[in-house]
Amino acid sequence: MRSFLLSAILALLQGTVTDWPQFLGPERNGVYLGPALAESWSSGGPRVVWKKEVGQGFSGPVVTQGRVILFHRVADQEVVESLDARTGNPQWRYAYPTSYRDDFGFDPGPRAAPVVADDIVYSFGAEGQLHAVSLASGKKVWSEDTMRRFGVAKGFFGAAGSPLVEDGKVIANIGGRGAGIVAFDAKTGKVLWKATDDEASYSSPAGATIGGRRSSVFLTRARLIGLDPATGQVQFQRPWRARQSTSVNAATPLIIGDLIFVSAEYGPGAAVLRVDGSNLKELWASDEVLSNHYSTSVHRDGYLYGFHGRQEFGPSFRAVELRTGKVRWSQDGFRAGSVMLARDRLLILRETGELILAEATPEAFRTLARAQVLPPTVRAFPALADGWLYARNEKTLVCLDLRGK
Repeated sequence: MRSFLLSAILALLQGTVTDWPQFLGPERNGVYLGPALAESWSSGGPRVVWKKEVGQGFSGPVVTQGRVILFHRVADQEVVESLDARTGNPQWRYAYPTSYRDDFGFDPGPRAAPVVADDIVYSFGAEGQLHAVSLASGKKVWSEDTMRRFGVAKGFFGAAGSPLVEDGKVIANIGGRGAGIVAFDAKTGKVLWKATDDEASYSSPAGATIGGRRSSVFLTRARLIGLDPATGQVQFQRPWRARQSTSVNAATPLIIGDLIFVSAEYGPGAAVLRVDGSNLKELWASDEVLSNHYSTSVHRDGYLYGFHGRQEFGPSFRAVELRTGKVRWSQDGFRAGSVMLARDRLLILRETGELILAEATPEAFRTLARAQVLPPTVRAFPALADGWLYARNEKTLVCLDLRGK
């Protein structure tokens, strides 16, 4: 009986863990599972707990074990830092040189959010530098120059997809010939398998169990593809790329049971596909419904919520039926940003730096609270852990208290 009670208590405690250890949160689907958020804010917006000046980059922060892991560029170095989550005080710093330059002049910093797994921090820099460092000390565990080793071309915006870490492997869309997707041993960096010739996209992969088997699901530059994470064997695939060379595949595939929502701008549009063995069966496909330029949508109770349209043209924010593609409502001219799901609430951070709390309902767009929390431009995906939001713009990282009573 005592053992049962102990197990129950441990399970309960584990169920309340609210870390945000990777891009898009614990399950890489934009869903926050922690304590409820406040339903309203003061006239000045949520309480600012701390602020910190940061370097360049679109890499969002992640949070684990009371630490904020920040990946940014300072001068001619890509820097991984650990900060105290409650105070912002620095704990350790790991840095290495970089000479990356953005062809379009947007930003020379890293794009991919770091990943924390089994007390190791994994970062993937703009030049394809893959590094593993100790979460406790910041000391190097291993590193790999993937561009040099696998002969990867620079691309328009450098390396941007955050690797998938699971089952002792770091799996990344590297983009080399014969090494489109590569799995590394998480502890040593040893290459375990290589698959495809696919060039790298800017999308981060997701892991899921679909139809009883584990899949690593990627949206590469060329296609949507599912791989066996143990061997790299292709399980299913479908071309998903615009015809123009300057196209961008950036949003992460969203997996709901045996369904996959895939979306990209510049032509391919969006679709919901059912995984049936090695086949992908189309429920619907359209470029007029929910074409994500770079921000991944979220799902709740049979409805998708996200941004439709290209960033530079002022995207809409929409609610869409998952299985039919029917648009239930649309806030036109909303502008770009990112969205999270917190229970039955949407937490939207616009590029303008405005934070919006809204109901996640297909009935109408209903705003509960809104506040300007950062100056523009905000492109990095934020982290939400235990009711605390960590968000950054081009110069500042801020911690906001969104906790309810």
